[in-house]
This record gives sequence, C-alpha cells and structure tokens, in this order.
Amino acid sequence: MFACPNCGGNLKFHIPSQQLACEYCQSQFDPYSFDHKEKDAQEMKEFEVTVFSCPQCGGEILSTDTTAAGFCSFCGASTILYSRISHELRPEYIIPFQQTKEDCKKSYAARMKKAIFAPKELRDEKCIDGFRGIYMPYWAFYMTQDQHVSMEGKKSHRRGDYIITDHYDLDCDLHAYYKGLSYDASSSFSDEISQAIAPYDVKGMKAFTPAYLSGFYADTADIEPRFYETDARNEAFETSRRQLTGHGAFAGYSPTIKRSADPSYDSLGTTTQEIDRTMFPVWFLSYRKGDRVAYATVNGQTGKVVNDLPVDPKRYLFGSLLLAIPLFILFNLLFTMKPTSLVTITTAISVISLILFAIESGKLKRKENGLDDKGLLASKKVQRTQVQAEKGGSAGYISSIIAIVISGLILVTQPVSDIFYYGAAILSLIAVGVCISRILRSHNLLATRRLPQFDYQGGDDRA
Repeated sequence: MFACPNCGGNLKFHIPSQQLACEYCQSQFDPYSFDHKEKDAQEMKEFEVTVFSCPQCGGEILSTDTTAAGFCSFCGASTILYSRISHELRPEYIIPFQQTKEDCKKSYAARMKKAIFAPKELRDEKCIDGFRGIYMPYWAFYMTQDQHVSMEGKKSHRRGDYIITDHYDLDCDLHAYYKGLSYDASSSFSDEISQAIAPYDVKGMKAFTPAYLSGFYADTADIEPRFYETDARNEAFETSRRQLTGHGAFAGYSPTIKRSADPSYDSLGTTTQEIDRTMFPVWFLSYRKGDRVAYATVNGQTGKVVNDLPVDPKRYLFGSLLLAIPLFILFNLLFTMKPTSLVTITTAISVISLILFAIESGKLKRKENGLDDKGLLASKKVQRTQVQAEKGGSAGYISSIIAIVISGLILVTQPVSDIFYYGAAILSLIAVGVCISRILRSHNLLATRRLPQFDYQGGDDRA
C-alpha cells in the first residue's frame, strides 16, 4: 500500500490523470516518486507484493495492497482469498491502464446488445460491475533482420500462340527492427483471448514501478519465453516477407523469397536481440457455471472487447420458432413439395447438421486437451488428462446416421405409400433436432473453459 505523504490515506493509480491519487485529500503524485530503488550498481530485481490464492480453484493474483480480497477473478467465486507476502521478479516495462472501468463497462454493454442469445446474467448490471483491472504478464521480444535478401521474380507475356515467362534474380538489403512482439506469460490466461484482444501499442510502455499496480491486481508469470520465441521469429519473418514481396520496387515481378533446403536456416536473418518482462492492462470479468467459466475481457489500453458468448437454449429455441413459423407459412404458400423432394431435403439437412456436429466436436476435443493453447501445454503446474468424446455426444451421430440410412433406402426402393416418405422426413427432422441440441451444447462448452487450476492435484507446486 502506498500512503499519501499529506494525510496518510491510501494512494491508488488514477487512470485519467495517470497519477497516484489520494481518495481522501485528492492529492496527486508521480508514480515514480514512490519507486525507491537501491542506489548501488545492482538495480533491484524484485518487488514486494501480496499474493492472494483462491481456496476453490488455486488461482493466484498479485497486489501491492494488503487488504483482504473477497472475490476470485479466475473462477468467479465469492470467498476470502488466502494471502501471503512474496517477492516477485520485477518486470522491465508496463503499459498503464488507459481505459477506466466506466469506459470498459460501456464498451462491454455495447457489445452485449448484439448478443441476443447470450444468457441474461451476462447483461445484469451486478455482473457487469464485476469487472476488475488486472495486469497480465507478457514477454516482449525484440527482433532484428540485417540481411542481404535474394528473391525470385518472373514476368509473363504473350507472343503469338506462346506465353513466355522471364525469370529474374531480385536482390536487396534488409534492415528491420521489431519492438515488443508480445505473448502472454501466464498459463491461466488463454492464448486465444490474449491474441484476440491484441494488439497493444508498445510505444505506450513505461519503465515499471509497483505504484502502477496500486488499486489493481496482477497475474503471475509462469511460462518461460522460450516457448514463444519461435512464434515471435515466425511473426517477424512473415511480416517482413509480406513487406518485401509487396514493395513497389518489385511491382509486376511476383517476387518470392528463395527457400533454403535447411529448415533451420532463416533467409531473412531474423535474430532475437532482447526479451523483456512486461505487464499489459486487461479489464477482466468471469461468469461461472459449474466447473466452467466464461470470460469477458477488455483491452485496458485500446478498449477492444473480447468475450466468451455461451447461448441460452431457451432464448435460442424461442428465436428459432419465431423465425421458423413465418418461413413455414411462406414456403407452404409458394411451393408444392413432392414426398421424394421432402425426403431429399430433410436428408440433406441431416447430413449438413452431422458434418457441423463433427466439426464442433473436433474443436471441443482440441480445446479441452489444450492443444490450441501453447501456454497451457507448456505449464508444468497443470496435470492434463486427455479428454475423450463428449458424454452423450454419440446420440447425435447415431440418430443422424440411422435417419440418413433409412431415408436413403426409402429413396432407392420408392415405396408406393406416402406414409413411408413422411415417416423418413420426420425421422430426419428428429435427428436434426438431436444434432442441433448437441451442437448447441458443444458450442457452450467451447464458449466456456475449464480453468487450468481445476486440474491441480493438491499441494503447493512451488514447495
């Protein structure tokens, strides 16, 4: 806690003024005036914080305040968090919050107006007021490219009945510098979310001082930078490749960068010069249902909103009926459908719904196993178990396959009585309904997430 020199009150970072402000006497101070570093040659590498641990999910957040925290940002539990004093490695840079909580709430409310099928709890004022400012840890990579680059170019022209292609060797000297290619350093923060709320303007980075954390929380960094270095190198390579091949000097030559037979060779000479610890601002909201959590996040610098959007089945059913009834009446007035056409259409719909269900199931399995989250895969704290097919998911496959097979037999054998055709159509529609319900369930699982902390097997991993 930072005490006001004038009245002893608690100082908190005031976003509009970018100063530390006293909530009692309204005095304001430069955040760096409270950063007392050691005066010897060795700069202080750590800073003192209070670490709050959730007894329900094991999530940890950092704070410069010693006041008891009664709400877990990760799992949404309302409970007194355990606290202890700790010394954490000091980041080199931080991007202070630029968006106030009111700005954040307005941005989120505007986004939710378009989410007509989302649960009403996500629009509730009490829920929206639960946004908390959290500094998320990031690794910032600095890349350079100083290389003579050779490219292959070609131009084609027509001569009589022939198309002649001329090939060229294109050469240039590349001098590029990438500042602060950033990747989140927390296994608790989904790579999907961190990439979606990007980019941050790293020109807004400031030298770190703990005073910026006053009034906010911070997540802990538990992922080493080596897990993201290849991604940063590839990002720098691809960006420079696009810039080079699209440069006006090479217009009309369709340039391509020559590839080496050695996959480890970087033809643009991409080199990591430096890696910094940083903290970036995120407004964070969690909505918990059972052992799953939906997150809403707002970029604390730019105001960009990214949130998980589960679907309320009742709202979805009601909306579908409102749409289906007028469509049914319209089609009934405009078209006369033969039994064979009816079976063909319902079978086609059944096949499409089965394909969509298979796609959703594949996405769900990848997400549950953490295959799309490098930070989670790299985390040594999480004991992962391979997630099998969703419970009850086979009902969607079986019902659709049975309906498709029966409809196919009806179309091939062409029985005389129409009752067979109508029966097959009804069976296909029932299968479609089952498939859609499973797709909706899969979507809600994809739109929420099991917290990595829920997989902890007990004990303190740092012991």
